[in-house]
Amino acid sequence: MDHTFEEIRAVAIELLAKRETSPHMQWETLQFGTLMTSIADVFERREGRSTNDRHRRPEMSAQDREICREVFWDLFRQGVITLGLNNANDQYPFFSVSQLGKRILQSENTYFFHDISTYEALVKTNVPDINEVTMLYLKEAVQSFKAGCMLASTVMLGVAAEHSFLLLFENAEANGKYGPRFASAAKERHILPKFRKFKAAMDQHVLADLPTEVKEDLDIDFAGILSVIRAFRNDSGHPSGKIHGREQSYVLLQMFVPYCKKIYQLIDFFK
Repeated sequence: MDHTFEEIRAVAIELLAKRETSPHMQWETLQFGTLMTSIADVFERREGRSTNDRHRRPEMSAQDREICREVFWDLFRQGVITLGLNNANDQYPFFSVSQLGKRILQSENTYFFHDISTYEALVKTNVPDINEVTMLYLKEAVQSFKAGCMLASTVMLGVAAEHSFLLLFENAEANGKYGPRFASAAKERHILPKFRKFKAAMDQHVLADLPTEVKEDLDIDFAGILSVIRAFRNDSGHPSGKIHGREQSYVLLQMFVPYCKKIYQLIDFFK
């Protein structure tokens, strides 16, 4: 039975995170071959094809073996795994989970992604009506992240965050009941004072009327995350020479999803 890239990668992640086990996985001597065999073993057990023959090694189809190789090097490019067991044995086919990889695997959640297409699918699953212009900047942010251009990634993510906020502001201002409450914010040309006055008007005039699911975690998912993204974006957008690490950029891309989801909950409310 053949499997997709996503299916094979998901099992590899489960094994590396130790949320899935296989008797073929030897953690003291991780090798590409044992990882592939362990992935095959998991599929056989899940699909009811396993046997009690301890001497038989689980096997993959030719197509699955090729995809497994692609998954392995994809994890390597992302920094989840590194070649070699240690400094004394630093060569392929041996490998180990990197320190970055351990943190990524431990914190994997509904906002986990590994390339542009999965990130786009993740965002659109949580925010089906996301604006296409926002999505354009988001894809640029992920592409930059994948290429190792962390400054560019952070700036593009900041643009996407601000664009989402401005869409929210337009809908709030156009609302017949609440629109006049945002008159002071509308006069501001720059994003920071506009946001601060918008947030003040929200707290004073709108918060009590919000549905429970919209009000929940509002300060964290909306105000808190936007502030964090803007701070990193400002650091990256000015010629200070300060470059944020890959892990920080990855976390920011993850944080954008709940932020954007909350933005569109508020847009729906004002509509």
